[in-house]
Amino acid sequence: MTGTTFGAVPWGPPLGEPVPRLDGRAKVTGSARYAADHTPAGCAHAWPVPAPVAKGTVTAVHRAAAMAEPGALSVLAHDDAPRLGDADDRTLAVLQSPRIAHRGQVVALAVAETLPAARAMAAAVRIECAPVPPDLELTPEHPRLVTPEGAESAQGDFPAAFHGAQVRIDAVYSIPPLHNHPMEPHAATAQWLGGRLVVFDSSQGSNAVRDALAALFELEPDQVSVVSEHVGGGFGAKGTPRPHVVLAAMAAMAVNRPVKLALPRGLLPALTGYRASTLQRVRLGADTEGRVRAIAHEVDTYTSPLSPDWRERATQPTRSLYAAPHRLTRERVAPLDVPSPSWMRAPGECSGMFAVESAMDELAVACAMDPIELRARNEPDVDPHTGRPFSSRHLVECLRAGADRFGWADRDPAPAMRRQGRLLIGSGVAASTYPAEVIPSSARAHANPGGGFLVEINATDIGTGARTVLAQIAASTLGIGVDELEIDIGRTDLPRAPLAGGSCGTASWGWAVHKACGELSRRIDEHQGAVPAGGLTVTVDTTEDLATDDQYTRRSFGAQFAEVAVDVDTGEARVRRLLGVFAAGRILNPRTARSQLLGGMIMGLSMALTETSTLDLAFGDHPERDLASYHVASCADVREIDVHWLAEEDSRLNPMGSKGIGELGIVGTAAAVTNAIHHATGVRVRDLPAQPDALLEAMIAQGRI
Repeated sequence: MTGTTFGAVPWGPPLGEPVPRLDGRAKVTGSARYAADHTPAGCAHAWPVPAPVAKGTVTAVHRAAAMAEPGALSVLAHDDAPRLGDADDRTLAVLQSPRIAHRGQVVALAVAETLPAARAMAAAVRIECAPVPPDLELTPEHPRLVTPEGAESAQGDFPAAFHGAQVRIDAVYSIPPLHNHPMEPHAATAQWLGGRLVVFDSSQGSNAVRDALAALFELEPDQVSVVSEHVGGGFGAKGTPRPHVVLAAMAAMAVNRPVKLALPRGLLPALTGYRASTLQRVRLGADTEGRVRAIAHEVDTYTSPLSPDWRERATQPTRSLYAAPHRLTRERVAPLDVPSPSWMRAPGECSGMFAVESAMDELAVACAMDPIELRARNEPDVDPHTGRPFSSRHLVECLRAGADRFGWADRDPAPAMRRQGRLLIGSGVAASTYPAEVIPSSARAHANPGGGFLVEINATDIGTGARTVLAQIAASTLGIGVDELEIDIGRTDLPRAPLAGGSCGTASWGWAVHKACGELSRRIDEHQGAVPAGGLTVTVDTTEDLATDDQYTRRSFGAQFAEVAVDVDTGEARVRRLLGVFAAGRILNPRTARSQLLGGMIMGLSMALTETSTLDLAFGDHPERDLASYHVASCADVREIDVHWLAEEDSRLNPMGSKGIGELGIVGTAAAVTNAIHHATGVRVRDLPAQPDALLEAMIAQGRI
């Protein structure tokens, strides 16, 4: 896409309009079928048996009591489970070895006629283990911390510039483990039909699941069909194939009948990925007018032996966010005997931006500057990391537009100055940014001779409204109404497309849909507007459109504003108002876009105030394994919240001028909330979440109460 600028497109009325979700009625009436809603004839049920130790070896699997349960069919374990081929992802090599890599790893699988019978069987299985002392704790001195290739970047002379700066910030920020908890748990229904494997899976990308299953069961890809038609949330936890789908297929092979497996919520933290804890040191060196001359961001995190290449890439946004001639970013990762971390909404950016935007707020205080003006003063002309221009960048405009809407001018710059009874009131701001990527996709468009159109692409709608927006793109390109076409997604027998993740879904799928429908429209014109008796079909791919090097850095931007009230008697912080203003390209459907941005902001609020997990060093697992102990934000936590966006259209990104929005909303929210807590109380929150007892203790120590 070197230098590419897409010309004006004659979009029809549907694009840019708040079209209701096409699948809305099916979902609210219960007719939309999710992975566990499929029940083929003779379907059995499976239930996993987790490892009882954090590290060691299974020495015996006692099945007798389990097999005596009514309806028992089989207990699979490493000694009798079907053998699998090589897996690029070692978390998928389930029941292949007696070795235990982490607590909660599946060491046996009970299969029965009914779900209650499978659960009873699993409870009756007894596992004997030879435990080994695990390595569980991340510290900055951990002997196995390493810097992977590509995880360090330096420009200029940071040490000299930092030590010579007139104003310096040097602070460490920590984030605990955070867990994806989609409403629909990970589930799969698997069936072998002859030599074919058919799977209904709760996944963000059925192509990746098909490829993994084909490799594991040594099949050709066309021997595997995966359907992910409706998915009840993912947040990254369903972004790669997970053990449940492999277990379901293995069980179906073992008992020679369809098998359904839905993971219990208590096993999601151990088996489906999570945001790993991070320790982040940020150093900023500036002059007294707030111009940053030196910036360093260093992150320590961890992974598991099953995912040695994983790391939370928290320094990535720092490389491109603010101008500074002297820069240093470094990520270190230690392999621990813990469940494998993985993607969670805005991986890397979400963790890293909390630290950087908190440090920028600290710098604003140290320089006695307004935090918005500080950020504007450090706005780069080009990407500081690569030197490339941005395809579009309107961060400062977001900050200023948000300030006007929020009433920022009325804010007293000094902390702990506004009190209402026993409540201290404060407001904070933070920037948001996330990459705006496009991945090659293919799509097929068909015109029926009797009227109507069919558009097919293996996109996945995980609750974002992708099905609806793609129909709008197709209808606009064809110059018809949304009700004149059918959109078919979520199956591996459709044209291949990337997963729903990385905020690149609609930008990637939409380009392919636009291209297919544009070509189909031209073909119809060649037939003088009449569709021949056999219909017309066009299949396209965007690989060549994306083949050239890109001369631009492509990112979405935004600004988050928060007003909080902190109770001086209890230390409890509540968000009174939350505002997000974004520059995310052309907004294709305001209704679904608003929902996505609101959802991200609520998730960021939750990260700031309620969500936390611990790693139990005695047992090697996360004890917060349900929604009673892992606290996500509820309606009572979310009061006034609003979303706005700028009229931006990035003509260098794709024909629609759109960018991804699924992750942009979460990125800066936690920092905006904790910056507001500092403004309210004078207490700086560097460790998430902002716990009432810690706030109360700090306010007492500072003499605020």
